[in-house]
Formats: sequence, structure tokens, C-alpha cells
Amino acid sequence: MLLTTQDNFSEYEIAETLGIVRGNTVRARHVGKDILASFRNIVGGEIEEYTKLLAESREQSIDRMIFAAKMMGADGIACIRFTTSSIMQAAAEMFVYGTAVKLKKKK
Repeated sequence: MLLTTQDNFSEYEIAETLGIVRGNTVRARHVGKDILASFRNIVGGEIEEYTKLLAESREQSIDRMIFAAKMMGADGIACIRFTTSSIMQAAAEMFVYGTAVKLKKKK
């Protein structure tokens, strides 16, 4: 499955547009990790606990979007975008969406 944030692919042309595909996940923060993160917030530096949480959320959301595209028979996903939203005080949604397409190699 080819993925791009661009409107098109450099070596392929879009032969057919299949529709919007999306994937999401909602993750809650762990209280113990929040305590560690608050200490890091005081002294500065990367908050690795949150970096890992967001990376895992992005990957799971992408995997779910790719699964949806495969179910439509897509070869690629164009115009991929990410967004997040707060669900409750300690939980956030990671949402990814794009356009599922069938591709043809450029001549």
C-alpha cells in the first residue's frame, strides 16, 4: 500500500478514486506515567512517555486506515491528514484520513 500526504504519486497516476478512508484510536494516559511526565515538565526535556503514546496511536490509526483501504481494493492512499481531539481529561483521539485510490504505473 502506497501512502502520501500529497495529492498524487510521483511514479503512479491515479486510475480511480475509491473514496475516503479513515482510522482512529482513543488512548488514555497512565497515572504513573503522568507523574513521571510532570517531573520532566519541571526539569525540561522530552516527555518520552507521551512521545511513545502518540507514536503508538499514530501507527494504530494508520494500520486501521490501511485496512479500510484494502477492504475497498485500493493500491494507495493520497492526501493523508492527521488530527487529534480531546475526549476527556486523560484521553485523546488520534484520527487519520485520506483518499483511497487505485494506481497505474506512469509510462
